[in-house]
Amino acid sequence: VQLQAFGGGLVQAGDSLRLSCAASGRTFSRYAMGWFRQAPGKEREFLASIGWSGGSTYYADSVKGRFTVSRDNAKNTVYLQMNSLKPEDTAVYYCAARQHGPYENGYWGQGTKVTVSS
Repeated sequence: VQLQAFGGGLVQAGDSLRLSCAASGRTFSRYAMGWFRQAPGKEREFLASIGWSGGSTYYADSVKGRFTVSRDNAKNTVYLQMNSLKPEDTAVYYCAARQHGPYENGYWGQGTKVTVSS
């Protein structure tokens, strides 16, 4: 499966932004999907994941209550709705897909950059 994340940009603190991740292939619905980010000089950070059916979601404490992950299997797309953005949310955001094992061993898309100004 090939993934492409988009929707990043420059926003102000407190704004909202929705990222999308489009997947190619007919088996998108078989994959759990995750969102990660990497800020300059920092390690990659898990943000959120969603099960193949959309019924199971998990969030990092750092974004719980502000970010929402969802998916539309008919459109082969997973979303990350980000509200109340903070300057510390500035990073390159990535989506990933996995069937078995950790995301690190799955499929990754090119990131989309999000910059939050204060």
